[in-house]
Amino acid sequence: MRTLAGCLLCISLSGTLIAQAPNAEGEPLTVMTWNLEWFYDDQSGDNFSDLAKERSTSDRTRWNCRRDEVAKSIAEVRPTVLAVQEVENRRVLWYLAQSLSRQHQLAYDEFGIESRDYFTEQDVGLLIRAPAELVAVSQHGYPRQLRSSNEYYDVTKHLRCEIAFMHRGRSYPVTIVTVHLRATPEAESFRIRQGRLLQRWIRDAVRSGQDVIVLGDLNTEETGNETRPGSDMAVLCGLETADPTDDLIDLNLKLPATSRQTHLLSGRQYDRILCSRSLVEDDPSRPDLVFSRIAVLPESCVRGTVDEPMKHWEEFWQIPASERDLSDHFPVMATFEVR
Repeated sequence: MRTLAGCLLCISLSGTLIAQAPNAEGEPLTVMTWNLEWFYDDQSGDNFSDLAKERSTSDRTRWNCRRDEVAKSIAEVRPTVLAVQEVENRRVLWYLAQSLSRQHQLAYDEFGIESRDYFTEQDVGLLIRAPAELVAVSQHGYPRQLRSSNEYYDVTKHLRCEIAFMHRGRSYPVTIVTVHLRATPEAESFRIRQGRLLQRWIRDAVRSGQDVIVLGDLNTEETGNETRPGSDMAVLCGLETADPTDDLIDLNLKLPATSRQTHLLSGRQYDRILCSRSLVEDDPSRPDLVFSRIAVLPESCVRGTVDEPMKHWEEFWQIPASERDLSDHFPVMATFEVR
């Protein structure tokens, strides 16, 4: 069992997973993030807050339809690892994985740990398929000495996992942290402190040259070609310190400026994929995972044209299915190749 410094909970699955087929064809590692927007089933009996109960899907037919439409979109791009936000719990991910298996013959394992967001009851989670397998999944605690400091703010919705990506008989370890940070422009000061806490959790791994990916709904208002000093993104990317070895690279900045929108609100770039420098710079002395490309995938989410925001949020089920977008967020997917 691997141990993760600072973990509140760590579950090792390395001894219980079904053996995976070797990646003989040299398939790349694809990592996708997608906020599924209140992905709640029709059973509200396991919800406790009024908000969570209100956000449950109203009936089984609608839930089945939404689950299967999301599964269809995932099947079209087949990410190796899918990090999701705004899901109700691990059970809805299991339903999603079952749909992927039943309708599309894709075998995904689902993973999740209940978050500490007891107001929305939203969780984050992961779907993983071969040629990757999960080694460990965990959550970090929020020690009292950090709570008493104004430098940090709890990341209530996060999940850290260690995966082994198999490629031509070799295993490549990658640490992936999926997060959902505080929303709204006014909450940037909270996101700055959340970014500082995330940096504290991953800094040692990044500095030691390990392959690390941080992704999810970061809710940042940053939209420029360069990261603004002192912003939430700057802090999360490690730019607050003078040491470049703890920096994360914002892969979204490698997209054309006109292709970075990840939300139905025009120009918003909430969803990001960040990675350690080790995943961007090729080591010529050995085979290693290297970033190849990134794409925002509105076509995996949008039906017809992009929904008008207020209509999407207030009249979701009144929109015809052929025109109803699956979420108010677009998926973002990065590809890493072994070189």
